[in-house]
Amino acid sequence: MNAPDRPSWDPQQYLRHADHRTRPFHDLLAHIGDDLPGRPAPRIADLGCGAGNVTTLLADRWPGARITGYDTSREMLAEAAAHARPPLLDFAEADAVTWEPTETYGLIVSTSALQWIPGHADHFPRWLDALAPGGTLAFQVPGNFTAPSHTLLAGLRESDRWRPLLHGVGDRSASVLDPVDYLTRLRDLGCTADVWETTYLQTLHGDDAVLDWVKGTALRPVLTALADDPAAREAFLAEYRDLLREAYPRGPYGTVFPFRRIFAVARKEK
Repeated sequence: MNAPDRPSWDPQQYLRHADHRTRPFHDLLAHIGDDLPGRPAPRIADLGCGAGNVTTLLADRWPGARITGYDTSREMLAEAAAHARPPLLDFAEADAVTWEPTETYGLIVSTSALQWIPGHADHFPRWLDALAPGGTLAFQVPGNFTAPSHTLLAGLRESDRWRPLLHGVGDRSASVLDPVDYLTRLRDLGCTADVWETTYLQTLHGDDAVLDWVKGTALRPVLTALADDPAAREAFLAEYRDLLREAYPRGPYGTVFPFRRIFAVARKEK
């Protein structure tokens, strides 16, 4: 049995819905000012960069910046390497939990990654300390853990059949805070902060489109835990697929998959 607390990642599966997954990063960037400390060559860190496709958007926005994308997944970093632009844009293996900044940054950003870190708000002081005066901490996390895609998954994992194998596997429901809690935490640390939420009514296409989506994210811990038992893996997927088909019926224009996301942009005082 593989360790689900370190799920294996499939970059190609994740990128199958790259358009919808990238949109929140564009929306996050739109709320970050152009004038980062250190301009025209600010230092930028992307925590949980994944396949690196969104990290390139940072390079496009600040072409003179020195940018490093960090991730724990070697599979994702291998994909990200294709986006490297030496010497200004590179990628490195690091865990946001233990990452110790050794430089001063104009921007530390993270998108769709902090939900994998229980207690990630406790790291805000350390990350803010690494910012230059006037620097920015910006992140986006999913806020859809009460959606059917996640509640059905949790219920199935804890059912009599699957509990012995999957109890607690991939449960991130307590990792993400309410928007007001992020706002309070960041303001208490002396930042000016803008926190908001958006629900995207995503239209997905293809057969079992929601299942295909979660295979790239929420299902990774389960798929990792069952990787050594293909029969159990397929049985679980079949049960979950049937539940998703009922919760998210396919319509004439595709499958509507509402997805709530939480955003925060905090600026350190000068």
